[in-house]
Amino acid sequence: MTQGPAPRTLSDDALSELLGRQRFGTLATVRRTGHPHLTTMLYSWDADARIVRFSTTADRVKLQHLRRDPHAALHVSGDDVWSFAVAEGEAEVSGVTAVPGDAVGRELLGMIPADARPEGEDEDAFLEQQVAERRVVVRLKVDRLYGTALDVDG
Repeated sequence: MTQGPAPRTLSDDALSELLGRQRFGTLATVRRTGHPHLTTMLYSWDADARIVRFSTTADRVKLQHLRRDPHAALHVSGDDVWSFAVAEGEAEVSGVTAVPGDAVGRELLGMIPADARPEGEDEDAFLEQQVAERRVVVRLKVDRLYGTALDVDG
């Protein structure tokens, strides 16, 4: 039997680039039973601070998990089925944005890519919506990055 190419470990820079290029990933938190809880999330990667940020509402079960056990991981697929990055660390949860334009609301606004960020009246409406939805920021402080790619044709 012919053996194909082995997976190639991605460098820290390549992993960071992959995290910065993608916008969606699967967040894993730990249930009370020890089993993983997985959810697809839109995220923002801050490579310099090594923080993944997520926006969610205050009533989500993932927040209960993170408050009890802050260990979490984000799995992000690469451009093909063979490549991926995983960011592991401990998460902290902000307070609920309570007043349009408060620090949490500004952090939520900052998570939007610059070319899509609302301005003027749209920004005000965005900040008001975040308060109405009781949004928080989850900050995953990454202490481990890993992932691989497989160099195959086709």
